[in-house]
Parts: sequence; structure tokens; C-alpha cells
Amino acid sequence: MMKKENLVRGINRRDLAAILLNTIIGAGIFGLPSKIFALTGSYSILVYLLCSILIGLIILSFAEVSSRFSSTGGPYLYALETYGSLVGHEIGWLMWLSRITAFAAVCNLLVTYLSYFIPSVVDGLTKSVTISTVVIILTAINFIGVKNSARFSNIFAIGKLIPIILFIAIGLFFIDLKNFNFENPPPAVSLSNAVVILLFAFSGFEVATINAGEVSEPRKNFPPTLIFVLIVVVIIYALIQVVSIGTLPNLAESELPLADAADIFVGKAGASIITAGAIISMIGSLNVTMLGCTRLPFALADEGQWPKFFNRIHSRFKTPHISVFISGIIILTASLNYSFIGAVKINVLIKLITYALVCLSLPILRKKEKHLPALFKLSGGVIISISALLICIWLLFGSSLDELIQVAAVSFIGLIVYLIFRKVSLK
Repeated sequence: MMKKENLVRGINRRDLAAILLNTIIGAGIFGLPSKIFALTGSYSILVYLLCSILIGLIILSFAEVSSRFSSTGGPYLYALETYGSLVGHEIGWLMWLSRITAFAAVCNLLVTYLSYFIPSVVDGLTKSVTISTVVIILTAINFIGVKNSARFSNIFAIGKLIPIILFIAIGLFFIDLKNFNFENPPPAVSLSNAVVILLFAFSGFEVATINAGEVSEPRKNFPPTLIFVLIVVVIIYALIQVVSIGTLPNLAESELPLADAADIFVGKAGASIITAGAIISMIGSLNVTMLGCTRLPFALADEGQWPKFFNRIHSRFKTPHISVFISGIIILTASLNYSFIGAVKINVLIKLITYALVCLSLPILRKKEKHLPALFKLSGGVIISISALLICIWLLFGSSLDELIQVAAVSFIGLIVYLIFRKVSLK
């Protein structure tokens, strides 16, 4: 491995928690309760708890593996160390593309939500200007320093939690227990589909691990922060579902369940607050997506797998400025030409592949304990990681042939990129 040029470790544990909250709690939770309720009824509350256990196995695996590394890269770095340069490059390449398409998807969804307040924002030139403004601002924030990006993340983590907490705190007083019905358990197929949807809603935490090179004491801070944030998210999600069921009689048919429920017990002002909360939530998610996306080319270059100019660090701001600008340009292009739905499926598959490889790496890395010691040693870690691996494989088997072909195609392109850079000896 190459000698690394250090980035500024400006992300403390509090900042890390805010980044994780922003990556996990996105726009989905503002529409999720109705979809889960339509599949499982009142048993959807128990589905949240079941799903938290399943995703908890994956996060625990990440907690131990992440405690072995302190450099930028996250799952890319874990795969590189565990499986070698080719698999490592493929994971880095796929994650970079997934971050670009994820940003494009959420950015387009953000414009849709903004139209609640400004209807003309979805029209042609206005939409393009809005998207361009968002991308340029977030690129600039990531360019002028990770501390600024962390502060921005903190603000939006608080901003997204306030309307959600208000929704829960006020809504609990308006719950009608008659809306809960546990007489008819949902069929196994519906339960399985609900778990799959929720697992995706809990995902995104892996993005924060990419920035380990800018986190203060990452090997020490990642494990407890990952576990703490998961507990917080589980409580928030479960309470949102309880309030949604208890206050909205036609929950299964609602497209904007939180807004519709708030409209019932607070009025139009409540619906506006929830919509504003969704907008804030998406901007926070976009910021951390940008942060992770712009650091992946830096990590690939730092390991000698991409051109060296990607890992250049700005003399004043101490950020990988070339990686930031190039990623920003590609993100802007994708955001102006992509739809929301078009980006979702490929992101899901890439996340599952990433999770599976990280879980499998835990027992392998334990054999390298002297070379890569873990600061967090998971009791029963091998059993937990293999269980998490099997969950990922189960979910992958539910993917369509078309989705698998798409991932195979972009993976092949990544292989070509790997062979080209290797050929010209960029190390």
C-alpha cells in the first residue's frame, strides 16, 4: 500500500452521529408507514423490531470491521485488504456510482417536494437552475473543509429531527386505539416484503465509514456511534408507525402518511411542517452523500488504483479538491438527466453486495489480527457476521434478472477501468 497523505480529522463523535442520522433517515420515512401498513397492518410495528434485529447483525459486523481501519475508503478499503486489489476496486467503483445515482435520485425528489411550496420549481429551466444551485452549494461546502460539511450535517440532522419529534410528541395524544387490529396476522409473503422494504430504509450507514480518514479516532468512535444511532433510528421509526396507525384511519391509501396524519391532528400548518421536514431531511442526506462520493476517488487514488491527481489535497482547505470538483461535475450531470426511480434499484443491489462482502470479511480479518487489530471485538462475531451474510444473500435472490444485468454491466465497466489503470502503471 502507498504511504497516505493525511486529511484533517475534523469529524468528532457528535459530528459522526449527525452524519449517520442524515444517511439513514432520509426522505423514505415520510412515505414509508403507509407502504408497510398496507402489507402487514398493525403488525407493522413488530416488523420494525424484527427488521432492527436483522440490520443490527449487519451493523455489528461493520462495527468490528471498521474498528480495524483509520483511513478513507470504508467498504472499499475493507474489501481491498480482505480480497485483494480487483475486488476492492470493484467495490470502490460500484459504491462511487451508487453515490452519484443516489444523489441524482434524491435531488430530483427534493424538487418534487419543493413544489409543495413553489409549484413552478418543477418546470424546465427552473428545475435545472434549482438542481444546479443545490449541487454547486454542496460541492462548495465539501471543498472548503470537512469541518464545514460536518457543521452543515449537524444543522440538518437537528432540522430533520425537530418536525419528526413534534409529529411523535403531539400525535401520541391523538391516537385512537380502535385503529389497531391484531386479529389477523399477515401472510408470510407480505411479512417478507415488508422486512425487505424496511431493511433498505435502515441502510446508508456504510457511507459514513468512507470518511474514516477525516474522523477523529475512527477505530474507537465508529463502533459505539453505529450502535447508538441504530437504537435511536429504531425508536424513531417505531414511534412514527404507532402514531401513523393511531391517527390516520386510511393509512394504507396515503401517499404522504406523515403529512396526512399531521393534517388531521394539527391542521394544514402541520402538513406544511412535515413537508418542510422532508425537504430538510433530503438536503441533509444529499450533503453526506456528496461527502462520501467525493472521498471515494481520493481513496482509490491513495491506494494507487486511480490517477494520482485524485488524491491531491488543497494546501489551504486540506480537502481532496480535485476529487471534489470532478465528482461534483459528474453528480450535476447525472442529477440533470436522471429520474428518481431510475437510480433506486441499482443502488439497492450494490448495497447488498457491499454488506455481504463486509460481513464475510469479519472472520477473514480475524486471521490477520496481528496485522490489523480490532479495537472492538464482537462476542460471537463469526456467527453474527455469517448470519448477516445469509440475510444479504436471501435479499439478493429476490432481485430481478434485469437488475442483476445492470449491476453486471457497470461491474464490467469497472473491470475495464481497473485493467486500464493497471496497464499504465499508475502506482
